Amino acid sequence: MPVGHQEADSLAVCVAHVVGVDRSEVPGDGGVGLRQWLAGRNLGLVPVASPEAFEWPGRFLGRRRGSSTWAVFFGVPPGVVFDPAAGPDADGGAEADLEAAFVLAEPDPGRRIGGGPEGAGVVELVALSARAEGPMTVADSAEAVAGCGLRGDRYERGAGTFSNPEGRGYDLTLVEAEALEDLAAGGVELEPAEARRNLVVRGISLDGLLGKRFRVGPVECFGQRRCEPCAHLERLTRPGVLRGLAHRGGLRADVLSGGEIRTGDRVEALDP
Repeated sequence: MPVGHQEADSLAVCVAHVVGVDRSEVPGDGGVGLRQWLAGRNLGLVPVASPEAFEWPGRFLGRRRGSSTWAVFFGVPPGVVFDPAAGPDADGGAEADLEAAFVLAEPDPGRRIGGGPEGAGVVELVALSARAEGPMTVADSAEAVAGCGLRGDRYERGAGTFSNPEGRGYDLTLVEAEALEDLAAGGVELEPAEARRNLVVRGISLDGLLGKRFRVGPVECFGQRRCEPCAHLERLTRPGVLRGLAHRGGLRADVLSGGEIRTGDRVEALDP
């Protein structure tokens, strides 16, 4: 990913152009902030292995050889359709001569953004782990700390396997009880706490909370992105978990306000 300010800023401008949002909405760090912002919109930047020979009948992001800024290209052969450095004077017919390129792609093409969850859900289980890869402890309740997570959990202390002080979406993780039941129906038995999510909820679509404020009991949260399963989770549990929970691994959220979360608490969207 870009490291220089000019390069990172031009990439953010190009992403905003392709996605169709104002530049101010897109993180300009060129790194984890941008990746997480895109993930919340079911998008990711996929690097092109051979940019000099790349052709695509759609828009993609490219950086010309010797240039420190990104532009939006289109077509076969490709030409510039948007260049934040050149503005309206960009020459669309000039040779691309690309040194690097990204395609904006959907990790889950079947998912469609839009529409909130119908109704409300309920918290069935609260679980914490004091250390990375440590056992999950089931509790009747836990204190949510704004900007941190559940008190006593490894992510609240910034000590989780994937903790990142520059990132967002590490405070709280949730998974649907229905997803774990479907996993079991497919032959992979996983106790709710073994999913290594802080909350197991029932009766609400967590995908419907992506990019939205929601409440768990008295605690206000924001759904950042999916909490996808990975090889690490399967190593800590059993074979079949990665495949069985793909795109159903739950939700990563920020904790916006403090309070006590208890089993039986209502889970509901605050944004339409």
